[in-house]
Amino acid sequence: MAGKGAKASGLVTPRSPLAPAGFPDLPPVAGIRFAAAEAGVRYRGRPDVMLAEAPPGTQVAGVFTRSATRAAPVLWCEARLAEHQATAGTGGLAVIVNAGNANAFTGTNGSAGVYRTAEATGAALGLAPEQVFVASTGVIGEPLDPERIVAKLAELQQGLAPDRAHEAARAIMTTDTYAKGALAEVALGNGTARIVGIAKGSGMIAPDMATMLAFVFTDAAVPSVVLQPMLRRAADATFNCITVDGDTSTSDTVLLMATGKAGAAPIASARSAAGRAFEAALTTVMRDLAHQIVKDGEGASKFIAIEVSGAASPRAARQVGRAVANSPLVKTALGAGDPNWGRIVAAIGKAGEKADRDRIAIRFGPHPVASAGWVDPGYDEAAAAAYMRADAIKIGIDLGIGRGTATVWTCDLTERYVQINADYRS
Repeated sequence: MAGKGAKASGLVTPRSPLAPAGFPDLPPVAGIRFAAAEAGVRYRGRPDVMLAEAPPGTQVAGVFTRSATRAAPVLWCEARLAEHQATAGTGGLAVIVNAGNANAFTGTNGSAGVYRTAEATGAALGLAPEQVFVASTGVIGEPLDPERIVAKLAELQQGLAPDRAHEAARAIMTTDTYAKGALAEVALGNGTARIVGIAKGSGMIAPDMATMLAFVFTDAAVPSVVLQPMLRRAADATFNCITVDGDTSTSDTVLLMATGKAGAAPIASARSAAGRAFEAALTTVMRDLAHQIVKDGEGASKFIAIEVSGAASPRAARQVGRAVANSPLVKTALGAGDPNWGRIVAAIGKAGEKADRDRIAIRFGPHPVASAGWVDPGYDEAAAAAYMRADAIKIGIDLGIGRGTATVWTCDLTERYVQINADYRS
């Protein structure tokens, strides 16, 4: 939940009932090392700073929030990414992330704090400040003391190891109730590459070109000019198709680093067989992380897939899906297990996309609900209500006017969401 934060004592919610059984066993990615430390930026008794180091030759891609009030770390990362891609940089890279303070809406102090963090991190690793990406997540509008982070750099540098991704994932949590990680391996003809990702997010989730914070690492050899459009397409199909509460953060950042250490031949084109295989695996990892974020939505008790078909275009389908997913009336009905399809009809109507009342069809899982502008003749209220009590729900919407399709993932809205957000600064 970039741009927000939990109580200073640590997490304020029990583990989400939708959480996976445990953190995945993430294998090392050749060339990548992680470290985590407790800097006391806001929290006590838990790690709140993570460092990842990538070797010389690493290529990088990124997507960021398009919020007009982007945080200082986002502006820094945007500039560094543009420089790296313009010069085809071949030096080592690093990313340092803190939780508890977003360093957003902090004026020139925020920019100075980012530079101080990048400069000190670079000095510890033998890098220029411009080779260090910086991200922050937590409360907006409060000054961030970079010296708390700087004081931990020696410990972080000494603790760098390829098998500490889990600790890194824990260190970037705010109101998250569990650390999030995902992995995939992809055969690239003459070798196999690994893709490993970590992410954080729980609330303030309605991505716009990126999401919360997510860091993905691979040992495939992919130049930035190929990597960047791959990441953008993958983000569009995953992170940009989730919503918890309709609020886009000031701090959303996704970075993808490719070390080229797998030993497989470089991927020169996204259209090659290797390029297509790699992008599919990348999308799988990012979809896994995106789903985990929704399942950790603040106060969530249900994971909901809204599948829209028959729209005028894919963009229109996604817009309709997001209108339904962001409707407080729909989300509270889902939380209560109420098959109130009238709220879905209302949300479709406000989406601003072409729709014809008499062509819309709605299903709750396998149960037909509405069709031809009226309740479906086969609608069974009791069966639909029983289905809505499940913790994983599919809502099918067919607009009946075109071929556009999209799936949007969200969660329900419960009293717990209000409680978390009423006192998250206390």
